[in-house]
Amino acid sequence: METPQKNTIGEYVAQDFRTAALFSKYKIDFCCKGNKTLDEVCKAKGLDTNQIENEINSVLNSGSSTEMDFKSFSPNLLIDYILETHHEYIQEKTPILLMYLDKLCKVHGDRHPELFEINNLFKISASELLNHLQKEEVILFPFIKTMTKAIKNNDTIQQPGFGTVENPIAMLKHDHETEGDLFAKISQLTNEYIPPIDACETYKVTFAMLKEFEQDLHKHMHLENNILFHKAVELEEKFNVLG
Repeated sequence: METPQKNTIGEYVAQDFRTAALFSKYKIDFCCKGNKTLDEVCKAKGLDTNQIENEINSVLNSGSSTEMDFKSFSPNLLIDYILETHHEYIQEKTPILLMYLDKLCKVHGDRHPELFEINNLFKISASELLNHLQKEEVILFPFIKTMTKAIKNNDTIQQPGFGTVENPIAMLKHDHETEGDLFAKISQLTNEYIPPIDACETYKVTFAMLKEFEQDLHKHMHLENNILFHKAVELEEKFNVLG
């Protein structure tokens, strides 16, 4: 059995999402780079592994979580949850944030020039995200559902054009890292989403929305990187794909 220090960060969060807040406190990436072990991360960041491990155990032993047990979700149910919760969130909030950021640049850009870079980074992020969602909705998610149906009916399926399911997964994981890097820069430029003293209400609301957007994105990427993608690979291993 693996020792706790050999567990990956993603495995901890998949076990109990409450640990995500703990990792966020120490600026430990649990979504894009969740495949690193606790020991590796702590050594790289100069953190006390035993202390972090004790804090993790405290969270895990603090009674039942009100969070959904996403690991127990079927691949199809998890896909539907991601679509209805996270994809819809991105599509709803993105145009609002683009509008607010443009407004902030016009009104406050002379005193806070960093707003122009924040706005530009979010525009890049938004464009990349919309392409990313399309890849999931058109390529990977339908194939996962096809595999699920084939296994249920004891059928076979033709090999897809992308070969093994691990190929689109690798592409999507790369997208996640890009988004993570963009938002790390946005977080830094916004002083971790703390508005300046002279901020108006729109300024405050925009920063709060950006913070919420990043948090939603982290959970979205965690559900895929640390749970759904593993389930997809396991599905593919259950039957022989015909050429």
